[in-house]
Amino acid sequence: MHWAKEFTLTIQTIMADIKAPEQARPVFPFTAIVGQEEMKLALILNVIDPKIGGVMIMGDRGTGKSTTVRALVDLLPEIQVVADDPFNSDPADRELMSQETREKAERGEPLKTTTRKIAMVDLPLGATEDRVCGTIDIEKALTEGVKAFEPGLLAKANRGILYVDEVNLLDDHLVDVLLDSAASGWNTVEREGISISHPARFILVGSGNPEEGELRPQLLDRFGMHAQIGTVKDAELRVKIVEQRASFDESPIGFRNHYLGSQQELTDRIVAARALLEKVSIDYDSRVKISQICSELDVDGLRGDIVTNRASQALAAFEGRTQATPQDIFRIIPLCLRHRLRKDPLESIDSGDKVREAFKKVFAY
Repeated sequence: MHWAKEFTLTIQTIMADIKAPEQARPVFPFTAIVGQEEMKLALILNVIDPKIGGVMIMGDRGTGKSTTVRALVDLLPEIQVVADDPFNSDPADRELMSQETREKAERGEPLKTTTRKIAMVDLPLGATEDRVCGTIDIEKALTEGVKAFEPGLLAKANRGILYVDEVNLLDDHLVDVLLDSAASGWNTVEREGISISHPARFILVGSGNPEEGELRPQLLDRFGMHAQIGTVKDAELRVKIVEQRASFDESPIGFRNHYLGSQQELTDRIVAARALLEKVSIDYDSRVKISQICSELDVDGLRGDIVTNRASQALAAFEGRTQATPQDIFRIIPLCLRHRLRKDPLESIDSGDKVREAFKKVFAY
């Protein structure tokens, strides 16, 4: 009987591990990531100001793209949401409320609120449209006369981050769904004459390897920033990265504890920057010069102008300043414009040299 007891305990342990929440898995600390400063800065700025419009990260295999994005989870600040609401409704903004919550607010009913960390939702490549958008229970709607809606990943990602790994391999129909939601901030599901809409404002973060295929121009333009990363060439840095990864694999909890201080410090800076952002300004002359750069580079539309203004202000807020400077603009403008340049179909995305040259010419930098 002794073996049977041990067998039962083993099964219970395995089942407990299976049922353990995904968040319980240790994540590599963001502040422990060596190099790739461009990618890390783009991610941080988007958390400070989600209206920048997300970031596309393209680079070689094994350069830490997915690791860095998932490490961002620890740094995400808390937001206030309506309790028991699957859409993360904002109790202070009716534009970010689900229909049911908005109707309650209009009737004057009190809304129970709670705080929750900004969510990061992974969109798997093989996800169905129903899994992404949500489904309507037609039978329940017809028999009981209620709109029975099962929320999807877009509902969960509202006011959070939607991460698509290998985004350049995503099915075209899912790309269209993301484009519609990213453009409007709403997700609409229609089945058999029944239509349900809910807010879906999220930071779109994608990563991929350019060798596996390019993105459709329509989707590429939706990303506010574009970070290019390459394999680290410096031998000493490569050794440091390998050692850190080995230390983390050997003792994830101990490794994370070593970086608790730096992680908390960075989180505090992000929270302070989000609070300071509305006080940050950029002078008129700089705004004119940003638009002049976009015009000289023949950038289509005005999204490049808007993103560059927002990103430079977010960078100033991150550094605790209330005035964006030309130095701020110089640091972020390649990330905001390089993927919007017109190019020969056989060329890859510009490294940012053309953008920097245009900046130096216009700003006399």
